[in-house]
Amino acid sequence: MSSETPPDEDNVSRRVLRGTARRVVRSILLGLGRAGVGLRIEGLDNIPPTGPLLLAANHVHNLDPILLAAAFPRELHFMAKKELFAVPVVGPIIAGCGGFPVDRGAADRGAIRQAEAVLAQGQALAMFPEGTRSPSGVLRDAQPGAGLILLRSGAPLLPAAIIGTAGLPGNGAKTTKTTPGGKRNVIVRFGRPVVIAPEPGARMSSREAAGRIMEEIALLLPDAYLPPS
Repeated sequence: MSSETPPDEDNVSRRVLRGTARRVVRSILLGLGRAGVGLRIEGLDNIPPTGPLLLAANHVHNLDPILLAAAFPRELHFMAKKELFAVPVVGPIIAGCGGFPVDRGAADRGAIRQAEAVLAQGQALAMFPEGTRSPSGVLRDAQPGAGLILLRSGAPLLPAAIIGTAGLPGNGAKTTKTTPGGKRNVIVRFGRPVVIAPEPGARMSSREAAGRIMEEIALLLPDAYLPPS
């Protein structure tokens, strides 16, 4: 997409795994998830079948994006750190499956425009509002960019909780035993959609909206994942 092309004129659905290809890949991932980590999915009835949706979840393990995409029944776009797109084989796969790069160390306006285009065209966008994996497994504050996208798009928020991945292998230096995990009891739990917006006549900052996102996610998580009150 060139900088001269408004995002709402670019058909973002061309850059997401869909149709038979998505069904086949999802079926394989679900089978692997159930066999490998005892994956269970809760709250599928809460997912609207159509329309714009900002899917937001906590983030503890490298496997979280794969598990979330496998559990979610609709086509799904998602942000991924830009470094992944430079990795041979991995980068093209991510891009072909609906991923687009985000510079986590800066206010990435291009990524924000792409995210808004996805939602403007009635599709689902997944984000991990914390910005990176939690070293302790405990829920952290969200980055304000997630709140900005939510407020500017007006899309409903679909909160999700990923439970039980802490302690699984393959997480590099961020492997943690602080929160429960690693016992073949991984759960992806979807909450009810909610619209987050300021009261009539009031204003809401991006940081405030981001905080509300994390509050909705927190409602779905066990106490071990929550910061001390």
